[in-house]
Amino acid sequence: MACEDWRASRLKRFQVAALAALGYPLIAALGHTLRWRVEGLHHLEAIRTAGRQPVMAFWHGRILPAAFYFRRRGIVVITSENFDGEWIARIIERFGYATARGSTSRGGRKAMLQLVRDMQQGRPAGFTLDGPRGPAFVAQPGALWLARTTGNPVLPFHLEASRHWSLRSWDRTQIPKPFSTVALVVGEPMQVPVDAADDDLERWRTEVEIRLRALERRALALVGRA
Repeated sequence: MACEDWRASRLKRFQVAALAALGYPLIAALGHTLRWRVEGLHHLEAIRTAGRQPVMAFWHGRILPAAFYFRRRGIVVITSENFDGEWIARIIERFGYATARGSTSRGGRKAMLQLVRDMQQGRPAGFTLDGPRGPAFVAQPGALWLARTTGNPVLPFHLEASRHWSLRSWDRTQIPKPFSTVALVVGEPMQVPVDAADDDLERWRTEVEIRLRALERRALALVGRA
């Protein structure tokens, strides 16, 4: 259903409200049972100490533990304007995130310009590199474009749970099981030159994929799944 159509349906509006009302307490309850092993968080603190903001970049399949861990930090993220994007936006906004509405298929330019304005006003951005539709583990150039445009660094990170469920979705979304341990590994910042040509972004796109694979290996080792 098109994004402008679902709002005309009373049933769809009820479903959005119900999903948001149920989703937030369930995710919050699960998140509070998790134990964390964190490495590299000093990279995030160093960016902020320098008076800059990170473009936080990770894979779409780790969105649930990432949303819980980095809550209440004023991070701005892109959410779609369709039915799914609406209930997701309502949940993450309760976790203290701000949203720029749009996607790669609809409203993408508007959302990216909103992110630029938010970063210029001193807010960090969060980016699922392979979202919203994949292919999984293939970085799209949006985060790199944002880093080049704002002069802020890309900060890659990865999460892995010791015990989890994997959904049968395109990104194999990982849901940590209650009382499991989640490893969060934050990598070194990547500075994309403000004068980099569009063709140069391909090199940076490849680089961020390489770094994320290394972060994944480290996170797996931290939870004994290497």
